[in-house]
Amino acid sequence: MAKKQVNIDELISLIIKGIDDVKGENIQLLDLREIENTVCDYFIICSGNSNTQVNAISGSVQKVVSKELKDKPWHIEGQTNSEWVLMDYVNVVVHIFQKHVRDYYDIESLWGDAKITEINPV
Repeated sequence: MAKKQVNIDELISLIIKGIDDVKGENIQLLDLREIENTVCDYFIICSGNSNTQVNAISGSVQKVVSKELKDKPWHIEGQTNSEWVLMDYVNVVVHIFQKHVRDYYDIESLWGDAKITEINPV
């Protein structure tokens, strides 16, 4: 059975809502579509202050997206230690970091050619 096509703009909005619902911080959207050989179209990156908050953010994103779009991540990694949780929605990959881990890996610099948009939810 083929998976129904999800509207990517709606998916991004719902992911951001899920992050904001539990006070995820420093949300950035990286548009990777102009870069050759990328694994997806967008990264959404945010930070949490603790293992508990990182888990809460990933749970909130799953809940909001599932409720509105009846979609779930294709794959999730990092929930064991909750320092960096990666949620793969195929065209959109969500990175939820604890602040010190985000600073260490500095993904935004690694993807410096991407168009980066700072998200300030209301």
